[in-house]
Amino acid sequence: MAKDNTGLHHQTEARRKKLTLVLGVSGLCILFYVLGAWQTSNVPASYSKIGCETQSNPSSESADLDFKSHNQFEFKETNLTIKNLEPCDLSLSEYTPCEDRQRGRRFDRNMMKYRERHCPSKDELLYCLIPPPPNYKIPFKWPQSRDYAWYDNIPHKELSVEKAVQNWIQVEGDRFRFPGGGTMFPRGADAYIDDIARLIPLTAGGIRTAIDTGCGVASFGAYLLKRDIMAVSFAPRDTHEAQVQFALERGVPAIIGIMGSKRLPYPARAFDLAHCSRCLIPWFKNEGLYLMEVDRVLRPGGYWILSGPPINWKQYWRGWERTEEDLKKEQDSIEDVAKSLCWKKVTEKGDLAIWRKPINHIECKKLKQNNKSPPLCTSDNNADFAWYKDLESCITPLPETNNPEESSDGALEDWPDRAFAVPPRIIRGTIQDINAEKFREDNEVWKERIAYYKKIVPEISHGRFRNIMDMNAYLGGFAASMLKYPSWVMNVVPVDAEKQTLGVIYERGLIGTYQDWCEGFSTYPRTYDMIHAGGLFSLYENKCDLTLILLEMDRILRPEGTVVMRDNVETLTKVERIAKGMKWNTQIVDHEKGPYNPEKILVAVKTYWTGQPSNNNNNN
Repeated sequence: MAKDNTGLHHQTEARRKKLTLVLGVSGLCILFYVLGAWQTSNVPASYSKIGCETQSNPSSESADLDFKSHNQFEFKETNLTIKNLEPCDLSLSEYTPCEDRQRGRRFDRNMMKYRERHCPSKDELLYCLIPPPPNYKIPFKWPQSRDYAWYDNIPHKELSVEKAVQNWIQVEGDRFRFPGGGTMFPRGADAYIDDIARLIPLTAGGIRTAIDTGCGVASFGAYLLKRDIMAVSFAPRDTHEAQVQFALERGVPAIIGIMGSKRLPYPARAFDLAHCSRCLIPWFKNEGLYLMEVDRVLRPGGYWILSGPPINWKQYWRGWERTEEDLKKEQDSIEDVAKSLCWKKVTEKGDLAIWRKPINHIECKKLKQNNKSPPLCTSDNNADFAWYKDLESCITPLPETNNPEESSDGALEDWPDRAFAVPPRIIRGTIQDINAEKFREDNEVWKERIAYYKKIVPEISHGRFRNIMDMNAYLGGFAASMLKYPSWVMNVVPVDAEKQTLGVIYERGLIGTYQDWCEGFSTYPRTYDMIHAGGLFSLYENKCDLTLILLEMDRILRPEGTVVMRDNVETLTKVERIAKGMKWNTQIVDHEKGPYNPEKILVAVKTYWTGQPSNNNNNN
């Protein structure tokens, strides 16, 4: 009988199919490995150090990972020719679009209106790249930057001459040195702050946010940092060249600004402390209108510190070249305004006078029932709104409370617990659809995101970035997650944002400002090392030209600075095309949760280049 070979045939056929499958899978693995190796080589340019110590290389752990987006969608826009944007004329190296002196001269000098923000009209807009000066160097790293800056980056000696005896700034060869002095603190900012700490509980954690009006080169803010106090320092763009630029070059938070006819761009009850050291603000004029604005931005129980004229006028009146009668009258006027705001004078000792805002308005309301001026503002005052809003001659009312011993803003944790504690505005439910649970969820989201950012931008954890801006900050989760690094974050809440959350950010012990990103930001060029922008371009794509927003980012960003943008892939593809025309190295990578998330991340690095002296006008 013949043998049945059917079973043997099937076994052979099964082995053949199995072998084919193994070989096929192996081939695909090898192919994907080769493709992955090629993709990881296509990353933004690394950071070279110019005039500074050499930057450490990214960790080997992250170098072999492939973060490039594997879910990109092709759009017809990607096939369009990239338009290269040319450098502006070198004369625009320090261009600040909304604080231009020539434009300011068109406006009224009353209440300093000519020094306020006045942005370019459409026919004045620049579609060119603001050039760094020819010998620009990457700034010193923090904390060395607090004391030194390269002369070629800010080639202005005016302050070193005008303020020579006051130890603001000195020129030493190819660099500036900041001795930490000031007009009213000849022994240095450190000793001056120690004097304040003997009068109020400055370092117990209850004071975290401060505002320094007329800041000079921000030495007061620079030395507050070692005490875990974050100050927003501001000064106008005036005859003392580049005060705010010097501050930011040092790695100290600062912004161009002035107390004029408009509110400061901060929410109500933002700061634990306000400071003026010979800041030249006429506090006693306009019936105390400027002190009413300080009152608006001070938290319940916050302090106002004044040094310089007219404080201690009996000792200094001859040097100030004013009469005793004039100075006494000015101090009496300030005392009267402070009393009308229901402030209590804490002390006056030596060159310092300190007042304190009440923790609630229970007693103040009783006082104002007798028609004592100024009145409390009406309920439609919208105390947090501060973008181009006129100052008002009234007292911003504090939230209601029935307990005279209770702060009307609710309990606020001491620093550093404040950063992650649920802010009082959220506890009170003043921000629609945001509760304690959503706040905590947002904190967890940012822990995951920062861990991912460290892999795609390793320099974050290497101390490469000191001055950071978050252009669409929401609840400040990005800034809070960056607190472990030697950096600070300017949290910007766009006036077009769905939720106005800047008050929450300040209650977390962080700093920030309002901004319309269809306009220029109030800072000098090249003042930020890193910019973060989540959902910003989706917010503005139907409001103004995205090219102008990117040009403003380029103006703000230092050479070799980094930008991290989060948005949908279609928007990021448009943005990437513009960015390539600005000499940025770019790469779109996947979301931290993987390639199937529709949101992507665009990482860009501004390349190093400098302007060249030229008589040609290339800024059209």
